[in-house]
Amino acid sequence: MRYEAIEDIMSYVDEELVICNIGFPSRELYEINDRSRNFYMIGSMGLASSIGLGLALSKPHEKVIVIDGDGSLLMNMGSLVTIFASNPANLTWIVIDNGAYGSTGNQDTYAQLIDLVDIAQSVGFKNSFNFEDINLRDIIESDDASFIVYKTEAGNSKAPIIDIDPITIKERFMKSI
Repeated sequence: MRYEAIEDIMSYVDEELVICNIGFPSRELYEINDRSRNFYMIGSMGLASSIGLGLALSKPHEKVIVIDGDGSLLMNMGSLVTIFASNPANLTWIVIDNGAYGSTGNQDTYAQLIDLVDIAQSVGFKNSFNFEDINLRDIIESDDASFIVYKTEAGNSKAPIIDIDPITIKERFMKSI
């Protein structure tokens, strides 16, 4: 499930800035490894990648990891082209593809019908991989923007609601960078 995927991803994270998709993914990340260098999306489905891009461009000496979902990617497909065209070497975008809108009831997404890695490669991403085919640490250190798909089963954990308010999340994140 996604919870285990986030645990796996975070085992590679040192000092990187992490932007996490809305809803359950943020709740799960908060439970797994809360830290001030994590930014938890409370709303704005589909915009974690855009926030990550802005952060990567404004902080070129910081490594930025976006933990996103297939449903969110499908809501903002334009971000694929924008991130490719900007090509921030410090951005690693990981899409957890569980084939479902996990935070709204696990309805199926159309990601079940397409190959997200193929789509990213067709846009031009040189670093576009399935998670099981790579060493994430090597990808984080690469010199191009990276797009990674982490396939998993649908389902939500029982991670609790984040008990800090959005303003505090923003302020502690900004202070950490």
